[in-house]
Amino acid sequence: MTGTIIAAGIVMLLIITLLNTTRIVPQKKAYIVERLGKYSRTLNAGFHILTPFLDRVAYKHSLKEIAVDVPPQTCITRDNIAVEVDGVLYLQVIDPVKASYGIENFLFASTQLSQTTMRSEIGKLELDKTFEERVAINHAIIEAVDKASDPWGVKITRYEIKNIHPPQTVRDALEKQMRAEREKRAQIAESEGKRQAKINVAEGTRQEAIAESEGEKQKRINEAEGRAREIEVLALATAEGIRKIAEAIEAPSGKDAVNLRVAEQYIKQFGNLAKEGNTLIIPSNLSDVGSMVAAATKLIQKN
Repeated sequence: MTGTIIAAGIVMLLIITLLNTTRIVPQKKAYIVERLGKYSRTLNAGFHILTPFLDRVAYKHSLKEIAVDVPPQTCITRDNIAVEVDGVLYLQVIDPVKASYGIENFLFASTQLSQTTMRSEIGKLELDKTFEERVAINHAIIEAVDKASDPWGVKITRYEIKNIHPPQTVRDALEKQMRAEREKRAQIAESEGKRQAKINVAEGTRQEAIAESEGEKQKRINEAEGRAREIEVLALATAEGIRKIAEAIEAPSGKDAVNLRVAEQYIKQFGNLAKEGNTLIIPSNLSDVGSMVAAATKLIQKN
């Protein structure tokens, strides 16, 4: 009976020892093994068996990129304005051995170093520049912390400023400044709109005046061409009439017909003068009238 109990105890001891000496390392993890208090080896992802009573896992590190929150801190700018700044630091363990033995707590050390570097960089800039130079500040912090963390086996991948909080009085002043700037831009835009409207109206008036003048010009040209055409037609008609009269005069008895026509018009016009007014105009040589009438009568009798 006693032997059975001893055997069972030995089996249980072996099982417990086996469980304590086996290690399964997850992916993207690294375990640091010490043998009798001294670094022995690094266990990467997989199944491992330790030497009982001699080996132990002293440190466990994640090989993933880690985001560390940098607490808010008060920084003094170049123009003596106190601002509160916080950020996020991204780092990754590259060498687990250095991360274990190079520094006690590399997360705390990286955070503190990023804060001190932040204060130094903010102190080089005026308040207005701190909002514009975020990229430059981030780059400076990454360069400083990464250089210092190299012996720790840690790689600083990036740093991002989350917030920059100036004092309330400064925020009020900035708000007034931005409001004034917005009002200024609105007034400029309104004045530009009015200016453009006046330019458009003036351009429209000019185009309208040009169109009216062009229309008036074309109208006068058309009227002038019409009058010229009228004069031309009238002249042609007159010339044609004169030509025909000349041909008639040259024809037989043409001259007699002309004389008769002249006598008729003379007598007709003379009679009209007598009808239209109380005053009668009598030619100075009445014999001329008689001769005209006689000539006209003689021509009629011949015909």
